[in-house]
Amino acid sequence: MNPLIELRNVSVRFDDQDVLKNVALAIQPGESFGLMGPSGQGKTLLLKLIAGLVEPTSGEVLIEGRTWKERSDGDKLVLLKKMGMLFQKNALFDSLTCLENISFALRENTKNTEQEITEIGEHYLNAVGISHARNLYPDEISGGMQKRLGIARALALDPKIVLYDDPTAGLDPITSKKIIELIADLKTKNKSTIVVISNDMNRIYQIADQIGMVYHTNLILTGSVEETKKFNHPAVQQFIKGDINGPLTANRSQDL
Repeated sequence: MNPLIELRNVSVRFDDQDVLKNVALAIQPGESFGLMGPSGQGKTLLLKLIAGLVEPTSGEVLIEGRTWKERSDGDKLVLLKKMGMLFQKNALFDSLTCLENISFALRENTKNTEQEITEIGEHYLNAVGISHARNLYPDEISGGMQKRLGIARALALDPKIVLYDDPTAGLDPITSKKIIELIADLKTKNKSTIVVISNDMNRIYQIADQIGMVYHTNLILTGSVEETKKFNHPAVQQFIKGDINGPLTANRSQDL
């Protein structure tokens, strides 16, 4: 089976500084890939590469076997409609209600009638458990509900690839677990392929088929959940165990 998402020796450099270097990754259709790693190492950048928002300095990013570069503008638009993204801080429209936030993408990208758009929006609000908030604005709902709304909006166009940038950031453990359960359930129902960034190892273990860690410009592929727990790399072990001492903190001030 050919990978749905593939990065071949991808490097990204900003101002003569390598951010990612020689990254190789293959994600199969229907797979859940969990991405972990210290802050500021390039996890969100990797998502943006997959989404075509950033071009690699070298190497290739292939989606469905083709690079972004070799696609026409029309082709790119068709592919983008197959992709959904939950941004780290949700990126909701403050001036639009919950229903309107979901309806916006449908109105811009489909030929559905207003009634059909409303029905789809209500369907996804119900799917993420916030149908009662359809007429509320983002600042009138809780952080957990905002995450659910962001997920609903990301799924509105029925994407086959969904990219989640830290979907449980800032949420309590119970809400975090529920959000990941929701993502897993919707993935199964929609038969989608997902990439999830999280530094909460319990949530990574809950959702991922395969796991990788971004560290010092590299992507370390650690394998399945069980393989990751036993992965023989000091930085990986320090990260998943949350140890204070190790290579991840060797060069940091002790007065944090």
